[in-house]
Amino acid sequence: MEGARLIAKPGAILAVVRFFNTAGPVRPDWHYCIPPLERFDLSHVLGLIGQAKYFVLHAPRQTGKTSSLLALRSRLNAGDTYRCAYVNVEPAQAAREDVAAAVRAILTRIAGEAESALGDRSVRESLPAVLGVGSPFGMLEEALRLWSAADPRPLVLLIDEIDALVGDTLVSVLRQLWAGYPDRPRHFPQSVVLCGVRDVRDYRIHAGAERAPITGGSAFNIKAESLRLGDFSPEEVGSLLAQHTEETGQVWTGSARSEVWRLTEGQPWLVNALAYRATEANTDLGRPIGVEAIHDARERIIAGRETHLDQLADKLAEPRVRRVVEPLLSGRLETESERIPPDDLQYVADLGLVRVDGQVRIANPIYAEVIPRELTWTTQVMLPFEAAWYSEDGELRVDRLLEAFQGFFREHSEHWVERFDYREAGPQLLLQAFLQRVVNAGGRIEREYGLGRMRTDLLVLWPRGGGRPGDPDRREVRRTVIECKLLYGSLERTTQDGLAQTRAYMDRCNAREGHLVIFDRDDTKPWDEKIFQRPETAGGLPVTVWGM
Repeated sequence: MEGARLIAKPGAILAVVRFFNTAGPVRPDWHYCIPPLERFDLSHVLGLIGQAKYFVLHAPRQTGKTSSLLALRSRLNAGDTYRCAYVNVEPAQAAREDVAAAVRAILTRIAGEAESALGDRSVRESLPAVLGVGSPFGMLEEALRLWSAADPRPLVLLIDEIDALVGDTLVSVLRQLWAGYPDRPRHFPQSVVLCGVRDVRDYRIHAGAERAPITGGSAFNIKAESLRLGDFSPEEVGSLLAQHTEETGQVWTGSARSEVWRLTEGQPWLVNALAYRATEANTDLGRPIGVEAIHDARERIIAGRETHLDQLADKLAEPRVRRVVEPLLSGRLETESERIPPDDLQYVADLGLVRVDGQVRIANPIYAEVIPRELTWTTQVMLPFEAAWYSEDGELRVDRLLEAFQGFFREHSEHWVERFDYREAGPQLLLQAFLQRVVNAGGRIEREYGLGRMRTDLLVLWPRGGGRPGDPDRREVRRTVIECKLLYGSLERTTQDGLAQTRAYMDRCNAREGHLVIFDRDDTKPWDEKIFQRPETAGGLPVTVWGM
């Protein structure tokens, strides 16, 4: 089997097994997978096709959209009712707003698909006549008319990566589909599925031929419905992991399975990536995969800046992403949420960066880790601090670390905070860069933040006696909570609220050491008034309060 791997199984010499997929569509003969047609309501989709509807399937990148479309194509072509073709239009993106070049690229893709999937050369044979139409603004429509009429079976067209097209090219493709729509199914595709990251109604198309942006809804007002492909459920994550156990005999501990779900919240690429890295590093099939292996896989994925995470991190530079993410990182007041344009929030949710489920929050703990690391990467490597300065007999002294940061912040904060594009969250990001620089030497940091929470929760994990938290030989881990708050109103009220929040987080994390860091952004106050350190007690546990 091409693409599979050979491993030693208990009681056997070599066996061919599938593996967890992190690149491209799934192939059930190669990959562990949730059957793609079980990822959505198949009966509903078939009903829309039967009713000759044009509709949208959208989801964040690498969630299984293409796999689902290819499986749907196979399902439809297995019967005698329809002809179904899949076309990825992303190659036409290179043409930008050169409509003629883009449409030619799309027609070439359609001709190739018709031959390979359906054994149909009619599209390729009709290309000379189609290209002779003269105007590229009618070529796609004409090609689809001729193809639809060439066979009595209705044509179903699945168009993938539709939002890779831009400007006049995207407008032209949508309007040519709209123009032929009334003549379906005899002289135009019975059903068209547009697939991409965003719902077509949310497009704001800046076409060179138009003075004002065009909305996708106005250019394609024949859309019947918009379907969103969701993340894996906890049951699906368990089922996916169980396939590896069934084929190899290697089991996952209960804590490992729970941790995969906690870290990913079902994001399909993250689930597969964690499982792939964990199984790749644990080839002794007689040894269970534990939570330490999952933590190690997480670190390798993040440190390796895998393509999936790199693409998301690249989006952080976009102004509309920053307008949503920056308040999450800074912990600003709930009233700030009113300043976030709804279109921006929908866009960032469509990218998969945030969830909106009662409150706006980063979509999962791995993304919550990647975002501040990406925003502070240059700062981390440039900060002049080393872990050895703040450790004693292998134990990290968080009090020493925060004392050093306090002095550094007083002297250099204005210079360093100005380096961040996310300046409103600058103090929190600078602290996290400082911590990451030091903790990377032997521990890890977990983060929680959300719009309106008015704080950032940091959990520093450091193995007692040194090592790393994921080292199975050093399972005893020291847990230290650092709560970051911006000063709003009186210092006393902010402190009391912060102590209660710190104690609650300590209880949830089973931590015995806590620190509350309060940032005062008032430029009119002298530093001597803002800088302080004092011991407090919260629910019977000591908490050190740091003013900055």
